[in-house]
Amino acid sequence: MNESKTTTPRIAIPVPHSKDREYAERALPQYEEAVRDAGGEPVRIELDRTPVQLMKQIERCDAVLLPGSKADLDPEIYGAARHAKTAPADAQRNIVDELLLQDAYKALKPVLGICYGLQSLNVYRAGSLVQHIESAINHSAGRAVAKAHTVEIEPGSRLAKIVGSSKTVAVNSSHHQSANAVGDGLRVVARSTEDGIVEALEGTAPRHFVLAVQWHPERSVNDGPELAGSAHAIFRAFIEAARARHAELAKQLGSASN
Repeated sequence: MNESKTTTPRIAIPVPHSKDREYAERALPQYEEAVRDAGGEPVRIELDRTPVQLMKQIERCDAVLLPGSKADLDPEIYGAARHAKTAPADAQRNIVDELLLQDAYKALKPVLGICYGLQSLNVYRAGSLVQHIESAINHSAGRAVAKAHTVEIEPGSRLAKIVGSSKTVAVNSSHHQSANAVGDGLRVVARSTEDGIVEALEGTAPRHFVLAVQWHPERSVNDGPELAGSAHAIFRAFIEAARARHAELAKQLGSASN
């Protein structure tokens, strides 16, 4: 039996926020449900564990999903002065994201970043952020607005292959920051059609699945075909990449033990 087709990959998802548990418990189940629907097993990564405890849990996971957060990254990390509208940072979430990304890049485990997750990934890779978007387009429309605007996807990109033939995709929007300077080993693969704001990044290494979107596909899986189609496709591609990587690592371990 082909293990790559039968294994349920374990997906590490950090709790979105260390200080606001009510927000975290409201947000997290949507990510977990989307992962389960796509064939994965979500694994909650608590933010109050020691590094040793975290690594024991992280090492048993096959991929990383970095969710949204109500926090903003500390601009000191990317060498910028704080904007008046930059929200307080969440140091515990930042530490856990770094541990997850270190492990993912070392073992080539798939990474999916969503909203704050895109920003966290970009800063981890030495990129920077627009701390507060000033645009006529309301990028912080919130969860009540199913279709906030459209994004134009770079032809030939991994994201384009995932969502299909459509050059533009309708998305929701719930953020006030975005990628500015792009981090090492990443490239822009989607922008807002109205104002050019960066809406998706992906890794440039062919063997490593790294994708991050500024919108919230986990909120769109039940929002009708226009939105749900691309949302489901993103999660399916992510889980399939995690399943394939699990099989590769299992094969490597098997060869090493012989």
